[in-house]
Amino acid sequence: MGTCINHPDRETPYICMKHQIYLCEDCLECRDPKIYCKHRSACPIWFMGKRKEGWEAEDRQEAAAAAHTVRFLPDGQTVSVPDESTLLEAAQAAEIHVNASCSGKGSCGKCKLVVVAGEVETAPTPLLTDGEKAKGYVLACQSRIFGNVSVQIPEEALERKLKIAGMGQAITDRLKGWVTDIDPLLQEIPLTLAPPTLDDSVSDLDRLNRGLKKHGCDVARLNVGIKVMRQLADVVRRDNWKITVSVIRRKCANEILEVRPGNGQHQSLGLAIDVGTTTIVVYLVDMADGSVLAATAGHNRQADCGDDVINRIVCAEKDGVKKLSRMALATINDLIGEALDSAGVKKEAIRNVVVSGNTTMVHLLLQIEPRYLRRDPYIPTVSDFPILKAVEIGLKANPMAAVFVMPGPASYVGGDIVSGVLYTGFHREDPVTLFIDIGTNGEIVLGNREWLMTAACSAGPAFEGGGIRWGMRAEEGAIEKVTIDPQTLVPDLSMVGDAPPRGICGSGMIDLIAELLKTGIVDRSGQFAEGLDNERIRKLGDEWAYVLTFGERTSMEEDIVFTASDLKNLIYSKGAVYAGFTTLLGHAGMDFSMVDRMIITGGFGQYLNIEKAISIGLLPDIDRSKFAYMGNSSIVGAYMALLSAEYRQEARTICESMTYVDFSSNPRYMDEFTSALFLPHTDLNAFPSVTTAASSAIQ
Repeated sequence: MGTCINHPDRETPYICMKHQIYLCEDCLECRDPKIYCKHRSACPIWFMGKRKEGWEAEDRQEAAAAAHTVRFLPDGQTVSVPDESTLLEAAQAAEIHVNASCSGKGSCGKCKLVVVAGEVETAPTPLLTDGEKAKGYVLACQSRIFGNVSVQIPEEALERKLKIAGMGQAITDRLKGWVTDIDPLLQEIPLTLAPPTLDDSVSDLDRLNRGLKKHGCDVARLNVGIKVMRQLADVVRRDNWKITVSVIRRKCANEILEVRPGNGQHQSLGLAIDVGTTTIVVYLVDMADGSVLAATAGHNRQADCGDDVINRIVCAEKDGVKKLSRMALATINDLIGEALDSAGVKKEAIRNVVVSGNTTMVHLLLQIEPRYLRRDPYIPTVSDFPILKAVEIGLKANPMAAVFVMPGPASYVGGDIVSGVLYTGFHREDPVTLFIDIGTNGEIVLGNREWLMTAACSAGPAFEGGGIRWGMRAEEGAIEKVTIDPQTLVPDLSMVGDAPPRGICGSGMIDLIAELLKTGIVDRSGQFAEGLDNERIRKLGDEWAYVLTFGERTSMEEDIVFTASDLKNLIYSKGAVYAGFTTLLGHAGMDFSMVDRMIITGGFGQYLNIEKAISIGLLPDIDRSKFAYMGNSSIVGAYMALLSAEYRQEARTICESMTYVDFSSNPRYMDEFTSALFLPHTDLNAFPSVTTAASSAIQ
């Protein structure tokens, strides 16, 4: 190190070997570029000078290419982009989130912007109404820029941004105090090191290790990569030996990922991600206090390759694991972008991530071969994952962010169920509990603090809208509650958000089946009754259907109907779930009378009517006080593991404690399934309250 000849206040490592002078970064220019110099091949000043020339040329080229300015309202943020860029590319360059579910293919119609000044060349699309086109709406991915332009973020997008932040606040209020001792996977450690002297001449790395040891780090189990070693000399001296060290903690050894100058407080964020077969949920979390800054959810784009995990695996075998991984990542990163935009923060602040999902979804996300999950003896490649980095997966986060994947005990019971058990906590208690996560896959856990048994039944995607003509998730406009007048057969409907009806979600379907059975529109075998002279009951092609609402009440101007095929799909789904209960209980030598508590989780259960779920044979006919609904337990379990090392270890313990029962080769399961394909069941003695209620109604 020496002092720059032009700036005596600056220390620099760059020395000219010919003239024996030091030059700082601003002065890196060879004094004799045209004269032969024997030191030139190893001269940092010559090398850096030439490199700067290259950088300056690239900057000039980039400046020439960035010909047009795009201004985004209402914030007024601007960005320069090359000619013929799309508005979506401009938004991405400005780090402004625009929803693009189809990754810019022009097929989802969600990336709407309003052109308020300038012109763009946009491709024709049926996804915008005539009214929207008249107001200047365009699809960002289909609109190319040939001059300066100003665009407005639509009001509905701004409202969604506020809603995402509001959801985060509501979740924060609900989970406040849930995790008191925050202990992230990647720790940010501020240090002030003692500068070296002739009497204390240990290396920079030894000095760093000494500082970490004083802080309580086990330096004997601490690895450091070559990248950190290359940066270390400059970084520790840039702010008078004040530094921040990023340390990732693994089971066998810890690792220094980064050392940066300054030891002030930096915002550290985390992500809790629930990768569901149908729906993906993301929480953006402040790691300082555990508050949820934003929460958002979206439809898993992998659904284009099939509604259930078996179809996804088959698709991966034909089209490749990478394709399905990219589809899931596109959904996740789009949701992360929404959350970051809503909170007004950058992805670089995200340094901790927890991913929770079923075994197939996690294998596909990580591009791990899933084909043997569906082949006897049904073995996953990985069940307990090592700590990963965000860059290895492709997550929209700081590249070095530490990623903890929730462990899963079996091919069809994954980390999402471990998360659910962690959150509900029944594994720490004495009461015998029956836990069910009702989604595309119906995963069941039975046990208490002394033992845990688990199994999975293929419920299919019907309860989440898959395979149902007008099925949808519980979004705005979804029919969530149904009652039918027994005289007129006219339904009374309740929609999510009190919006005009767009379809029917899981809780609405259960209500509807119960009401169809109660009013005699369908019988116990699931067949529509013939001879009912009512405008609500009609034939569509070769099958009967019930009209929930006529087209004039919908924005699509189409009747929303529930068909015989829809009913059949749902009976299969409810039969699979109930057969799962009875088979697992039988395997443990138990029946429903021995269950002290039943916990229901899953997306649609929030509005589930327990009585109606029992009346169709989805849930057992037991004391109603034993039922408890605990929401999306997978995402909350991921949130807990994100904040706490103790909970991460507890997740591993839960996984190791589970005994998996395979239904695929279990003849009892098929017998139970067949018996459950009636409403509510072939054995009415198993549903005494339903039988009593039906008798009372007849009298």
